[in-house]
Amino acid sequence: MIVKFLGAAREVTGSKHLIITQKDKKILLDCGLYQGKGLETDSLNRDLGFDPLEIDHIILSHAHIDHSGLIPYVYKLGFRGSVICTSATRDLCAIMLADSGAIHEADTIKFNKKRALQGLPPVEPIYTRKDAEKAMNLFIAVEYGRKFYIDENVKVKFTNSGHMLGSSVVTLEVNETDGLKKLAYTGDIGRKSNMILKSPEPFPQADYLITEATYGDRLHKKHEEAREDLLYAIHHTCIVKGGKLIIPSFSVGRTQEIVYTLNQLFNEKRLPRIDIFVDSPLSVSATEVFRYHLDNLNEEIQHELHNDFDPFGFDRLYYIRTIEESKKINDRKEPCVVISASGMMEAGRVKHHLANTISNERNSILAVGYCSPTTLGAKILRGDKEVSIHGIVYPVRAEIFKIEAYSGHGDYEEMADYLDCQIKDRIKKTFIVHGQYESQLAYKDYLESKGFSDIEIPEKGDWSYL
Repeated sequence: MIVKFLGAAREVTGSKHLIITQKDKKILLDCGLYQGKGLETDSLNRDLGFDPLEIDHIILSHAHIDHSGLIPYVYKLGFRGSVICTSATRDLCAIMLADSGAIHEADTIKFNKKRALQGLPPVEPIYTRKDAEKAMNLFIAVEYGRKFYIDENVKVKFTNSGHMLGSSVVTLEVNETDGLKKLAYTGDIGRKSNMILKSPEPFPQADYLITEATYGDRLHKKHEEAREDLLYAIHHTCIVKGGKLIIPSFSVGRTQEIVYTLNQLFNEKRLPRIDIFVDSPLSVSATEVFRYHLDNLNEEIQHELHNDFDPFGFDRLYYIRTIEESKKINDRKEPCVVISASGMMEAGRVKHHLANTISNERNSILAVGYCSPTTLGAKILRGDKEVSIHGIVYPVRAEIFKIEAYSGHGDYEEMADYLDCQIKDRIKKTFIVHGQYESQLAYKDYLESKGFSDIEIPEKGDWSYL
């Protein structure tokens, strides 16, 4: 068995890992889109590193676009194998991939207008909403804990990883000519104690391990502190300064956690009486998917459902779908909170809200998740005095807050503690992916101090014989 690392290698985006068995079965672990890399992004996404026609199956750890976002593209290029994932992941992909296709179409229209002015021919979007909708026909849902036989030699099992709704550790059992081999791919690992999801669950013993290191060199605050930090940011911005608080947030997972926290504060009568807008059609649809999969949520929220029939809704919380409604928010003079995608501030309606607020010191921007180094979010967080939004340079005068405790990724202690479910001496090799190289090096040292050995940090294009 060979594993080739085709994405999320010494970086945090574009997750793709190709497994080739001795009987030439080709299985792709994740098929993620590169995000937030500027002019490089399009060429990186089109250069897959494999022939889609040769892939037999895609096994998807979870629905985030940096793990799933190229599935419509490989479909467009002829892939007709199965996409195997949990049912919640399938339901989220149905809305997230269509949304991604619509974004590609809209971005291409803008890009082609610029090309026309330069006398250049138009280009096609990497894929469209229609491509995404057609690709959903390939999805097969498998529930947690069930062993699914891909064929007589390959089995897959999903274990809850606690990162997002439907996220999983993928365990592959492959019968090779030299014996049975067990490979575990953790995808992204969630927090030990999650605000709304069940905690990560132990996964079967592996011979080989592929695992992430997004926060391989950092520790998070506790959720209780994050809740108070969120309340402070709202009160300070909206009550003390009389401004707007913009919260760029991933539509799936992070937005629901923030809304749930605000719902709790509202029920406790601690939330200021201001309007709060969730301005993202995808967030609205994703919240509905959460309501369909209540069995994935933790005991606390299950218990709360007995007293509060809707933990994702309360008085003065408004879900916004239309562009017209979104534009009206920017016209408002009154203090308010706007939660809008994307979390890295790279696309979507949040860029319009940032353009409208970033140069006014009365306003604040609150980052609640990871931002890749080249993204707009990273530039704002590192203190750039000016940023370009939609080609216009804006001075940054708004106050900047950051709360990492809302991250869906565990910190290095949480990730390593989760891996304690494995007998370390039985793991023949560990590969660290999905992390900036400095974070990966720090995490490698920490894992070695915890008893792991033979740890490799592959570069893009590296391969290993297992």
